Amino acid sequence: MVRLKDIAEQAGVSVMTVSKALRDEPDVSATTKARLKLMAQQMGYVPDTTAQGLRTRTTKLVGLAVPSLADPVFTRIVSAVEERAHELGYDILLMHTVNSTEREEWCVRRLLSRRVDGLLIAPVYRMEPEARIYQELAARGTPTVLLGPPAKFCSSFTSVHVDDALGGRLATEHLLKLGHKRIAFLAGPLSAPWAQERFEGYRRALREAGSDVDERLVFQAGNTIEDGASAAAQMLNESCGATAVVAVNDLVAIGCANALLNQGVRIPQDLSVVGFGNILMSAFFRVPLTTVSQPKSRLGSAAMDMLVQLLRGQKTEPRRLPPELITRSSTAAPPVAAAA
Repeated sequence: MVRLKDIAEQAGVSVMTVSKALRDEPDVSATTKARLKLMAQQMGYVPDTTAQGLRTRTTKLVGLAVPSLADPVFTRIVSAVEERAHELGYDILLMHTVNSTEREEWCVRRLLSRRVDGLLIAPVYRMEPEARIYQELAARGTPTVLLGPPAKFCSSFTSVHVDDALGGRLATEHLLKLGHKRIAFLAGPLSAPWAQERFEGYRRALREAGSDVDERLVFQAGNTIEDGASAAAQMLNESCGATAVVAVNDLVAIGCANALLNQGVRIPQDLSVVGFGNILMSAFFRVPLTTVSQPKSRLGSAAMDMLVQLLRGQKTEPRRLPPELITRSSTAAPPVAAAA
């Protein structure tokens, strides 16, 4: 392992001069800096970040906790966080909570034990109004940004998320403009604020169109492909008469649409389907999916920028990013008989 002392001996200067040159201190000439940096590179010198952290009381490490990279939304967000962190000179320590409150607490404690400067957390939502690990984070004053809307148990932390209510409204208004009157909603987890906000957007759009939510058209679906398939089976069994479906996310929409297609339901001729998220799969599904696009890369970059603001002692306000409707082949006017 190459040490500063080895570079100093090779260059014929003091260890302090090498250290200052590699840190870009102003009292070392540009020529000497360039020579010593080149020599360090050629000799394979790797800085001891642990030692640097002890001196500066920072590690340049950011802890990132998300449910799973199997979720395509978080794949894009994590990629954007990592890229922005690299630009800002930070490294990322990534952990998966697998949507378990116990695992989330373990992940946060492990990240804190690695002396991360701050945390980016996609919360594991729960019905309880308090969560011990978030109370501890608040007491410690650990700079923390939430990747998602805050719930009561984590309301003291700043956040960045999509305007989910607007997204639900855009999806529903699109179907109303096409002439649909019986629009089903496949709802997400009851504890998740993002799912509740998407349902609220659906409800608002119906009310503004002079209608109201028909509980016979609301199905509890969850957030996976399997959940969407189960909700589709329930819709068919109950013969609810829907001509269109708004799903809480793209995975649910794809599971629902796939199950319907397998039962001979034509999309969009018999029934239109709208998702939420604009994951890559949605564009390449059997019937390309109309969906609400989340600015996933912008969300990840914004979260990292907000965390750096907190690390610098600056105040930061919660951010709500606007979604966008992406129209594809899965939506059309309702069947003539239904429209009549």
